[in-house]
Amino acid sequence: MIQNIEQRIIELAAEQVGADPTKVTLQHHFVNDLNYDSLGKVEFAMQLEEEFELRVADDELGMVQTVGDAVELVKRTLTAASAAA
Repeated sequence: MIQNIEQRIIELAAEQVGADPTKVTLQHHFVNDLNYDSLGKVEFAMQLEEEFELRVADDELGMVQTVGDAVELVKRTLTAASAAA
């Protein structure tokens, strides 16, 4: 499941900017490497919310700088949601 989360987030991040998903890694920075702007980050967050059925708070989104950060955010949010259920 965790590998699937990582792969799917890489795919979403790449799709957003028309990049080849096989070239995107967890270390890629959204702004510096993938050329995201602020709107792109918001749209990406909306994709994460839809894909994984979760809510990304604005303050959490501000801390997401790399693809790996997005993966950790999704894992943490899903873990908290399953613990609360």
